[in-house]
Amino acid sequence: MNARIEPHAAARDTVSRMLDALRDPACYPHPVQHVDIIETHISWIILTGRYAYKLKKPLHLDFLDFSSLKARRHYCEEELRLNHRLAPDIYLKVVPITGDCETPQIEGNGPAIEYAVKMREFAQANLLEAALARGALTPALLQRLAVKVAAFHAAAPSALKTSGVNTQPGVLQPALDNFKQILALNPDATESAAIERVRDWTLQEHQRLVHVFARRLAEDRVRECHGDLHLGNIVLNRDTPTPFDCIEFNPALRWIDVISEAAFLMMDLEAHGRRDLAYVFLNAYLEASGDYNGVAVLPFYLVERAMVRAKINLLRANQRGLSPEQAAHAAAVFRRYVALAASYTQHRQGAIVITHGVSGSGKTTITEPVPAVLGAVRMRSDVERKRLHGLPALAQTGAATAAGLYTADSTACVYRQLCEHARSIAGAGIAVIVDATFLKRAQRAMFRALATELGVPFTILNIAAPREVLRSRVAARAARASDASEATLTVLEHQIAMHEALSADELRRAITLDAADDPVAGALAVSGRLIERLRQ
Repeated sequence: MNARIEPHAAARDTVSRMLDALRDPACYPHPVQHVDIIETHISWIILTGRYAYKLKKPLHLDFLDFSSLKARRHYCEEELRLNHRLAPDIYLKVVPITGDCETPQIEGNGPAIEYAVKMREFAQANLLEAALARGALTPALLQRLAVKVAAFHAAAPSALKTSGVNTQPGVLQPALDNFKQILALNPDATESAAIERVRDWTLQEHQRLVHVFARRLAEDRVRECHGDLHLGNIVLNRDTPTPFDCIEFNPALRWIDVISEAAFLMMDLEAHGRRDLAYVFLNAYLEASGDYNGVAVLPFYLVERAMVRAKINLLRANQRGLSPEQAAHAAAVFRRYVALAASYTQHRQGAIVITHGVSGSGKTTITEPVPAVLGAVRMRSDVERKRLHGLPALAQTGAATAAGLYTADSTACVYRQLCEHARSIAGAGIAVIVDATFLKRAQRAMFRALATELGVPFTILNIAAPREVLRSRVAARAARASDASEATLTVLEHQIAMHEALSADELRRAITLDAADDPVAGALAVSGRLIERLRQ
């Protein structure tokens, strides 16, 4: 089967004449000084200064059908509906194009010859892809975006609970369709061999995780997502990172595992050479969503998403009307994404790193920047404790020592939950850092046993500071009430009295840090020491 069915010559000629005519400012119901047209593999976007108009190409591909005017109108309406969820002030309405191909009129009277989505135009420089290129994409922006995406996923309809959603094709078929569509476009023999190796890994990985994928569906982790969350589809709208251009043309491509969505942006950041920012986004998303068990399937989706971008660029390279330079660039980007997908299939060894130290010792400050440097995931016991009780991270319960959320039973439950998440993360070949006090040997032994079971390195970050420094930090933090930790001076004294020091054997596995003066400086030092330790 051909991956692409082009409109016949007469239809192409009609569309070409209409687009040429739409360069005339007189075609629009508002003042226009200049018209630009951007072409993608499935659409045209007409930029007029104040508004943009998106038209769908009359195409029939394996994964979409825009071949009829009725279908194009339907999918314009779907695009408006879906994008209103995340970008309501960008997506305005669906408008008809009337007249004929020589004298078209946007929002004119009479029968429609075409339809377009009317959008509020934004500067291309505001796309996150452009912001990244000029060094303006900060960790803080990505953290805000991650929280927004996590909230969007939490509110999105569940596939399991929405009638009419076909969950039968499951996880594997869309991935296999990608390979089929790419190979149908006849890449050269070297690339075909690499693609087939990635396809074989995909089949094996799916078989290994088939029960995990089933559990993800059963736990409502398959939802109506954005579907195409990459840097070119997120704009800084009034300084707020705003996803737009959801997938409207194929429901199966947006009713997906939420981790697949997070994987797309993570992969795209890595493709742009910013692995550090990829892990900034991933950590912020996981802390906001609590979906740490989803990391078990993250490598599978990273591969699939890289192959999606490979396919898009191969389609682009085969598109009619491109200059040789444009076609060569698209082909080069295609090869880059194939190479990235192949890199994700290589064996990676996870690791388990736990902290040890009382409240105020600097554990959170020291470990916060480490995931971006190390390519790791960090969990905080203070956040997960609140989540287990259905509370937001910053909730202040005022519970007394060893009461409420902080009873022995509650604490044991928190550590079991952290251990379960650590299994998913380290088992996926990613280092996990568990930020908790770990004052009891039994708590530390649980994670050491998990590392032994998984065959991954185990390290303790032993962080200490003088008592007067601890007291000062805890008192200041309690006064601010702006952190997930609710430790008070009473809690601190209780911890100091009851904690069990590291044994000689544990100390041999520990990196000890004195965080008396500057935990930020300690954070810079610990990343390098951890990298050395985990390579041993």
